[in-house]
Amino acid sequence: MQACFFNALERQQAIKDRTPGSYARFTRAQQSLAGGVSSGLRRSARPYPLYFTHGAGSSVVDVDSNKYRDYGLAWGPLILGHAPPPVIDAVSRHLRQGLTFGAQHDLEFEVAELITSVVPCADLVSFANSGTEIVQVALRLARAVTGRRKVLKFEGHYHGWDDSVLVSYHPGRAEIGAAGNSPISVGAGQRQHEDVYVAGWNDQARVEEIFSTHGHEISAVICEPLLCNSGCIPPRKGFLEFLRRYTSHHGALLIFDEVITGFRLQLAGAQGHYGVIPDLATFAKAIGGGAPLSALAGKRDYMNWIASGKVIHAGTLNGNPMVLAAAKATLTTLCEGRESIYKSLWTRGERLRLGLEALLRKRGHSVVTSGGGPVFQVSFMDKPAENYRDTLAANSSMYSDFALAMLGEGELLLPDGRWYVSAAHTDEDIEATLSAAAKVLA
Repeated sequence: MQACFFNALERQQAIKDRTPGSYARFTRAQQSLAGGVSSGLRRSARPYPLYFTHGAGSSVVDVDSNKYRDYGLAWGPLILGHAPPPVIDAVSRHLRQGLTFGAQHDLEFEVAELITSVVPCADLVSFANSGTEIVQVALRLARAVTGRRKVLKFEGHYHGWDDSVLVSYHPGRAEIGAAGNSPISVGAGQRQHEDVYVAGWNDQARVEEIFSTHGHEISAVICEPLLCNSGCIPPRKGFLEFLRRYTSHHGALLIFDEVITGFRLQLAGAQGHYGVIPDLATFAKAIGGGAPLSALAGKRDYMNWIASGKVIHAGTLNGNPMVLAAAKATLTTLCEGRESIYKSLWTRGERLRLGLEALLRKRGHSVVTSGGGPVFQVSFMDKPAENYRDTLAANSSMYSDFALAMLGEGELLLPDGRWYVSAAHTDEDIEATLSAAAKVLA
């Protein structure tokens, strides 16, 4: 009954009527591009994936000249918004000098110095191109340092699409039912991996149980310190501190996957936000401001294994000047404006999060929001989630209809309920979005 409240079919047709260019392009793309998209997640867009021509600040424009206020931000990288002048200028200058050298240049150490100056765990840095790649570097390093093969991860946490870590990410009800109380279910399209143990997020007892039997085999514990990929679920009070103590006691490394939280929650990332320092941390998304860059930052004793060549780290495009020019401009902007930028990200993000929550509840919807400020989640459910399995109670169809209705009002949202706010979003943007939500709910 509630799902019809948003008039989904009527709104979907209205969007189709004004996006014929996107529909034609998607139809054409499916003839040569697998699935018609370059990343499988994009297929879930309703009524079909839109095609865009350009963006500026907080907004993006599609091929049919429709303008949208953007809270997806390319799934997170655009911390400064679309086409920020300092980043565009920096990349343009370096493009005229060459795309890549396969050799060294000043931007490598200049960006590394920026990272080591603000990230608590960063004594040394290594660069790659994607979050998936850099997680593999971190795990290879942990195995080499400890001489152990196994890794402990948490159900619902995403660490890239490689088989070695695409384990127990978004398992469905059927897989969970088959596994019973044990969070070892693999999820659709995934497989069990003999080198991976899985615990529930925020489940201290399960972590202790696994270590009691397999602690001598475990090289690292890896986690999203704020579980952004499955509901923006924060750690329970003391849970990250527990992981820090427990890994140290058992001789395993603690790895924070800060691909989303890095340079977004604050300049020092989640480790600065929560005050818990891992041994290694992976970064991507916001670090490049929209350019394809990832980085591993860690304690010198461990990173020296890469420096000495004991651990192989290679890649033709690693540290190329184009992406490091974008990173230097992005990080410099964030460093110079750290007080004002992060204050506004949190103030405006919280105004938006709490405003949406209040509007939806006023209309009688069961809704919770989690995370906060620069990245948060809106879920149609009765109570906040403390782990991935709790998120299965959310009415995802209801959220999909809400997102579709908001698209009709010129608000571009991600399909999974996650919202990103950039430094380019203004107070006027936030109020306009809340007004759009009120109109949708009226």
